[in-house]
Amino acid sequence: MNDPQEHFAHCIQVFGGVTAASRRLGIDERALRRFVSGERPVTPTLLQDTAKALDALIAEASAARRAIESA
Repeated sequence: MNDPQEHFAHCIQVFGGVTAASRRLGIDERALRRFVSGERPVTPTLLQDTAKALDALIAEASAARRAIESA
């Protein structure tokens, strides 16, 4: 995805939607909707913060998977 806004919108869906992403990113839901809609520009810093939050989600999901596998 070459378009930062489109890529950001996809990441919001990976988090499970705007509400879940809002909690993970510490950003107001209305602000997130403005980024997703293109009303506000998606900055490189926002994308970096999103990447860090996705890494944390991956770590949590991996730990949950390991717990299931060991049960």
